[in-house]
Amino acid sequence: METHNRTEPDPVEPSEKQAELKRVLDSKYFTKAPRRKLFLEFISDRASKGEGDKLNEYLIGVEVYERGSDFDPQQDPIVRVQAYDIRRALKTYYENEGRNSPLRLELPLGQYAPLFTRVKAETGGTTAPATAEESFAKAAGQEWNRWRAVLPVCLGLACVVLGYLLVRERAISRRLPAAGAALPESEGWFWKPFLSPGSQPLVVVPTCAVLRLVTEEGDSERTLKEGYTIPKSKLPAFNDTPHFRSLASYTFAPTTTDYTGIGEALGLVTLLRLFASQGGMIQVKPARLVDYKEIQGANTIMLGGNQWTSRVLLNPQGFSIQEGVGVITNNHPLPGEQAKYACKFDPVSNSLVQDYALVLMEPNHTKEERLLSLNGLDTQGTEAAAEYVTNPESLAELRKALLAVSSDKKTIPRFFEALLSVPVENFVPGGASLVTVKVIQE
Repeated sequence: METHNRTEPDPVEPSEKQAELKRVLDSKYFTKAPRRKLFLEFISDRASKGEGDKLNEYLIGVEVYERGSDFDPQQDPIVRVQAYDIRRALKTYYENEGRNSPLRLELPLGQYAPLFTRVKAETGGTTAPATAEESFAKAAGQEWNRWRAVLPVCLGLACVVLGYLLVRERAISRRLPAAGAALPESEGWFWKPFLSPGSQPLVVVPTCAVLRLVTEEGDSERTLKEGYTIPKSKLPAFNDTPHFRSLASYTFAPTTTDYTGIGEALGLVTLLRLFASQGGMIQVKPARLVDYKEIQGANTIMLGGNQWTSRVLLNPQGFSIQEGVGVITNNHPLPGEQAKYACKFDPVSNSLVQDYALVLMEPNHTKEERLLSLNGLDTQGTEAAAEYVTNPESLAELRKALLAVSSDKKTIPRFFEALLSVPVENFVPGGASLVTVKVIQE
């Protein structure tokens, strides 16, 4: 078996660092993320010139992300968010594609200078057990009676077979974790109420109000008459869709029952994976088919905003999302916090580049039951919030922040709000970073 141990004394030559950096950047974890590549190239270049101690959020934000001289890292966490994504991508790379690399490239927590370390392969193993023929020959060469030679051989064979079967059984059991195994405390503190025996949490998904395309053959005559027709020339963004070729014009009909945002759908998949890994079950309902008593009657998880959000999530001292406005209001900003948090868009492409999301853990009908809301300003924020609360590293970050604001610095508050910042690139959310937390008083 081969293992790798770090060896600090062995220096890494500049040419080796360059080669390792190229291997990392050419991997599938970085080739499709140009900003990550530029980030790593920039800090590696500065570090190679002996300027690693000068690397900071402001410099990277201005040089890599072109934020301008008025860039404020406290208000715009883009550098911290991207650093988190890079650390996660490097970890995944070295667990898979780069597992046999002689070096490791790391971005240590709390600094932006890259660290290259050498790994040393150590080979260890066990001696293969003697075969039956070898055991028999050895026994036969000795001046023993025939029965005294054969018996140890047979017993040895039996031990070898039984040992093999035992090892094989243990290996299979390791590959197949037991359903319902308890989460470690680092995650259980957050999810324990939803995974209690006999509990079947209700997950509420929103149904978005949209204008959908209608067709002459697929919809009723009444729907066509009540729809809104827009000439093709007015919607050039649709030119690359199948509808451009198949429809003479675009007719849209309003619907409040048919669609859920893609981020909410992917967030639901993330939650299903978590509960399935614990042998748990959930029930899922669209918001339009849920009443207030159902929400109060169980541990409930609300994905995205819907008509119930403003009615069941009330914390006048914390955050609020005004439906239809697209802004998170901070009702009582603390030093360093903003009064409002809104989405940010690229000035050239007009695509979303920064989203925000709220994670709210509140008491439901009883203090034993929970009401959890994962709500992004945009659908990408909701998706990132679901990933955040199912990620062990993120939950450790949240736990640490909550302990810091608790009254005794030892007990995690049961009810709280967490504001997340979510970078978005090419309509895909990156790893969310924690902006601030607020305790909901019991």
